[in-house]
Amino acid sequence: MPKIVDHEARRMEIADAVGRVIARDGVNEVSIRSVAAEAGWSSGALRHYFTTRAELLAFACEQVIQRVTDRIADMRHTGTIHQAVRDTLLETMPVDARRHTEATVAFAFLALGLSDPRLAEVQRAHFDGMYGLCRQLIESLDSEGLLTPQASSADLLARRLHAVVDGLSIQRLAGHLTPEAMITQLDAYLAEIILGADGTR
Repeated sequence: MPKIVDHEARRMEIADAVGRVIARDGVNEVSIRSVAAEAGWSSGALRHYFTTRAELLAFACEQVIQRVTDRIADMRHTGTIHQAVRDTLLETMPVDARRHTEATVAFAFLALGLSDPRLAEVQRAHFDGMYGLCRQLIESLDSEGLLTPQASSADLLARRLHAVVDGLSIQRLAGHLTPEAMITQLDAYLAEIILGADGTR
């Protein structure tokens, strides 16, 4: 009886291998050959799924975005809205090894997208998705009357929150911040815009 191959599982295996290569060696070392070796495949076998480096990178980033999105959708919050906002944002930030690898993959597309339209499209999807999440969180706070009186419009606050989260994440990836310092800075910003986030009303 012929062996049944789970092609979707194999594609996920390849995406994981791309992430490991990027995390260990940097995005410049990603190639059909290096990823095949990381996955324990031959280059020819991998080319049955991805024929170019750009296709490989794009799929890996799309999988990172989808995994984070799915985890956030599955979160069940039992505390305050402020805590829910904080926990949701931290799910997208490099606070541990898994999320560090995911952020490394996602932010690698900042430079890659400058020279490749397909990768630029993936990078825009990443940014659009993160802005959409920030906008949703700000609107939830606003609907509950939890934004501080001096807070700006929802759109401006969402864009600032997006900038803060991405900026802190990039500084963490670059080694300029520890995970603890990154979280402290996020908490400080949330305290500026959320009523009661600093322990007061």
